[in-house]
Amino acid sequence: MTETAPERVNGHVKPQVSLLKFAPETTAEPAPPTVEEVPDVLTETIIDVVANAEPRPVDPPTAGREPGSWLAEKQAYLAEAPPVVPTFLRNAAEFVDAARWTVSYYAHVTAFHALRAPVYLARLLLRAPRGTWRLIVRWGKWVADTEARPVEAKAAASADIEAWLALSREHSRRVRPRRIASLAVATSTGITTIVAGFLVPGWTLTAYVAAAAVTGCFGKKGDKPLITRYVATNVLRRLDSTEVFDALAAIGIEGKKGRRGVEFASEAMRDGPGWRAEVDLPPGVEATAVLEKRAALAAAMRRPISTVWPEADRTAHPGRLVLWVAQRDPAKAGRKLWPLMKDGQADVYEPLPYGFDPRGNLIEITLMYSNLLVGGIPGSGKTSCALAIVLGVALDPTAELWIYELKGSGDLDSVKPICHRYVSGDEDEDLEAALAGMRSGIAEYQRRAAFIRSLPASEVPEGRKVTRALAQKYPEQNLGPRVIVIDEVQELFTHADYKDEAAALATRLIKKARAYGIILILLTQNPDAPSLPTSVSSSVGTRLCLAVMDWRANNNVLGTSAYERGLRATDISIDEQGTGILARGREGITVRAAFIKQTEAEDIAKRALALRTAAGTLSGQSVGALVEELDVETIVDHVQAIWPGGVEAVHSHRLVEALATYRPDLYRPWTEMDATAASTALSTALKPFKVSTRQLQIRECCGGAKGLRYTDLPAVEEDE
Repeated sequence: MTETAPERVNGHVKPQVSLLKFAPETTAEPAPPTVEEVPDVLTETIIDVVANAEPRPVDPPTAGREPGSWLAEKQAYLAEAPPVVPTFLRNAAEFVDAARWTVSYYAHVTAFHALRAPVYLARLLLRAPRGTWRLIVRWGKWVADTEARPVEAKAAASADIEAWLALSREHSRRVRPRRIASLAVATSTGITTIVAGFLVPGWTLTAYVAAAAVTGCFGKKGDKPLITRYVATNVLRRLDSTEVFDALAAIGIEGKKGRRGVEFASEAMRDGPGWRAEVDLPPGVEATAVLEKRAALAAAMRRPISTVWPEADRTAHPGRLVLWVAQRDPAKAGRKLWPLMKDGQADVYEPLPYGFDPRGNLIEITLMYSNLLVGGIPGSGKTSCALAIVLGVALDPTAELWIYELKGSGDLDSVKPICHRYVSGDEDEDLEAALAGMRSGIAEYQRRAAFIRSLPASEVPEGRKVTRALAQKYPEQNLGPRVIVIDEVQELFTHADYKDEAAALATRLIKKARAYGIILILLTQNPDAPSLPTSVSSSVGTRLCLAVMDWRANNNVLGTSAYERGLRATDISIDEQGTGILARGREGITVRAAFIKQTEAEDIAKRALALRTAAGTLSGQSVGALVEELDVETIVDHVQAIWPGGVEAVHSHRLVEALATYRPDLYRPWTEMDATAASTALSTALKPFKVSTRQLQIRECCGGAKGLRYTDLPAVEEDE
C-alpha cells in the first residue's frame, strides 16, 4: 500500500487558509524580463493564517537565581527596612518631649475633672430620687419574680393544669426566700441607720451622701451625660484608605478602564501630630497633578486646606505621592517656641533654627554661602520671618549685622544695640545709606578675596572661601560673616534715581560675595517684576515665598516654573501669617516662622548683646563709632555696570547720560556741561586706569564722536 506524505505549506500540515500568488502561466516562451519587470515576475506573496494558534510568549523564560541575587535582595530590603527601635525611643529629646506632653495631658484631665467634682456630686444628688425609685422597682420585680409571670399565664390560658402547678410550686420556692431575705436586710439596715444617726452623725451623713450618689448613678438620662466633656472642634477624624481613594477619584486621579489604579505603597500610619499615607498613583500620573489640585483634594476630603499637605517623593519615583493630614488644624494649634528663645547661641556657618513645618518638626535655614530672598503681600507675616532670621544671626557673636529697614516702622529696633550699622526710614538719605552699605559689602568681599587668593592651597582645602577655621586663625583679618539685611527693598528697586545701581550692586553681591562670608538678605512686599529685577531674583540661592496673589509673583520669588512644579504660595491664606514655601534649588517645603513677640525679641537681643560684650565683638554703631561705608568701585566698574550687552562701542555722551542715571551723586554734574566738556570729563576720569577714548563712527547712533570700545575696558576679574 502506498502512502502519501501530507502536503505542507509553510511548515503546516493541512493549513486552514492558504493564499498563493504564482507567476502567470504562458504558452509561448516569454521574452527575457527587463530589470524593472523582475520584481513583478519573480515576487511571491504568501499569507499564512493558522486557526486556533496558541499565543507565543514574549517575556524571557524565568531563569534560576543568579549568583549573589539573594544577598542583593537582602541588601535592598535592609536599605528600606523600618527602624527596629521607634524614633521616639532612639531620640532622647523626642522621648522627653513625648513623655512631658503625656504627663501634662493626664495632669490637665485630672485637674479639669477634680475642679468640677462638686458639680458632678450635685448632679448625682439631684438624680438620686429617680435612681432610688428605679432601684426599688427593680428590687420589687426581683422579689416578686415577675419574669415567670408570662410563662404561668400561658400555662393557665392553655388549661395545662400540670404545667401550671409545677410552675406555681417553682415560683413559691424562689419567691419565699427572697421575701425573707429582703425583710431581714431592710430591718437590719433601718435599725443600723437610726442608731448610727444618733451615735456617729457625721459618718452617717457621709454614708447618706455616698448612698445617694450611688443611687444617682442609676438615675442618669441618656441625653444628659454626668461628666462634662470637652468637644475639640479642630481635632479631625482619623485618615483611612477609603477616604484617600474617594478623594483622589473625586479630583480625577484614578485608573483608566483595564489599567491599574491608585495603590498604597505602605499602610497609613501615624506621623507626628497627624497621619501619613504613601500612594502610588496610576501609571503615567505624576504626583504634581495632585499638588496642583490641593484645594480640590481638601474639599473632597471635607477637611481644612491647612491640614492637607500632599507632596511628591522623588526618591521613589515621580508617581509616588506622600499625603500628610494633620489631626489638628495647624492654623489653630498653639504656638511652638523658637529653640533659642530662652538660652543658647547660634552659628551662622551652620543652619539656623527658623520655624516649623506642618508636622511640627523644626526647620532650619542656611545662610552661609547663600543669600536669601523673602517675598509676600502686605500682612503675610514678613516681620515674623525677619525677626526669626535676624535674631538667629544676632546670637552669633562673630557675625556683623548691617540692617536697613526701609519702611521706617521700627520692626527690627530690638537688635539695634548690637548692629554694626542700623538705618530705619524711607527717605532718600536712608535709601542712599542702603546703597552705600552694598557698596561697602563689595569693597569688603574684594578685600577678603585678595587675602584668600594669597593663601596656599593647604590652608583652603575646601576651596577658596571663608570658613570658621580661617576666621579663627586670622582674627586680624576680620573674616566673620557680614549679614546685610534690606527690608522693603522694593523702595530701592523702584526708585527712579537708584534702581539701576541697586539692581547692579545686589546682583554683584549675590553672585560673588557669598563665598567670602558676605550674605545679602532682601525682603519685599511687592514681589512683582518691576519691584524685583530678574538679575536679582534669578541669582538668589535660598528663597522664601509667603502668601502671594498670583502665579507671576510666586515664580518671581521661587523661580521660573516653580508654580508648575507644585510650589504654590498662592494656596497660603493671608491669615496664616509667617507661613510660606522655603526653597533652595528646585525643591521646597512649607514652613511657618517661629512667632517671636517684640518683648521677647528685646530679651533675646539683650542676651545677644551680653554675648558680644563678653566676646569683644561689638563694633560700629553699637559702640558709638561712625561707620565709614567704603566704596572701592571705580569709574571703570561703573562703566562696565551700565554697558549695554552685545554692543561693541558707545559714544561718550551716551555713557555720561547712563552714568548720571546710575550714580547721580557722582556724575549728575557732568550732564550740566555741554557735550564736549562732558566727553572730556569722562576721558580725564578714565586716564588713570589707562583707558582712553577715541573717535568712533557709529551709524546707528549719531555718526562720528568720541567714545569707547568695550575691548578698551580692562577684563573683569572672575575670581572675585
